[in-house]
Amino acid sequence: MSTETATPVVELANVTRRYGKNYAVRDASLAIHPGEVVGLVGDNGAGKSTIVKMISGYIEPTAGTIKVQGKPVRFGSPRQARAAGIETVYQDLAIVDEMALWRNFFLGQELHRNLLGIRYLRVKEMARICDEHLAEVGLTSVESSHQTAATLSGGERQSLAISRAIHFDSQLLVLDEPVAALSVRETRRVLEAIEDLGVLYIDHNMDHVLPAADRIVIMHRGTISRVVQKGDLTVDELSDAVAESGTAAADNGG
Repeated sequence: MSTETATPVVELANVTRRYGKNYAVRDASLAIHPGEVVGLVGDNGAGKSTIVKMISGYIEPTAGTIKVQGKPVRFGSPRQARAAGIETVYQDLAIVDEMALWRNFFLGQELHRNLLGIRYLRVKEMARICDEHLAEVGLTSVESSHQTAATLSGGERQSLAISRAIHFDSQLLVLDEPVAALSVRETRRVLEAIEDLGVLYIDHNMDHVLPAADRIVIMHRGTISRVVQKGDLTVDELSDAVAESGTAAADNGG
């Protein structure tokens, strides 16, 4: 889709995060549009995690503005970010092994019904919704949403977390290396399922990022050093570009 005229679902305008005299992120500007997958890459310490934490409500920018649907926002907590439609799926997933898949899917947001003043869980409805979403992201090996999360592989657990985020009306899905255990085919199925959302996709694996992203933002030492359009570089060239951004910053005293 064309994103030239669409309002970004999330936009960072000259955002900075400083700890004392040290800059974790400096003057970063980034926009993510509906239906667009933006890759965020860089070496350890480049500032990727700080960007994620600011968007997700764990920390606030020292300077600059974060906008959601064109409106400036200030998140004091992850709950406020989620209420604004931002869902983040991390490497260390919030999945409880002993619980059924449908319980994990609706954890903290369970559906209830009232009968004679008593609240009951709408188990059948939640199990059905969970089954439908797992099938949508290609998790066909699951026999039933009543099985426990302990029965899932690493990749299947990640699919569960992503499908859960999709269901709860996210505008932006932040994927912090969540598909590391998925095959290329499984990754493609996941991204097809979230094609209407804006996606910020962080990954060290260039083989995952390159086919998935419409644009790739390269960071080094807290700054955005380069933006690469889809199809401009091969995997090896992208890896070289990440390394070169670090070399250039070092040569310039960064």
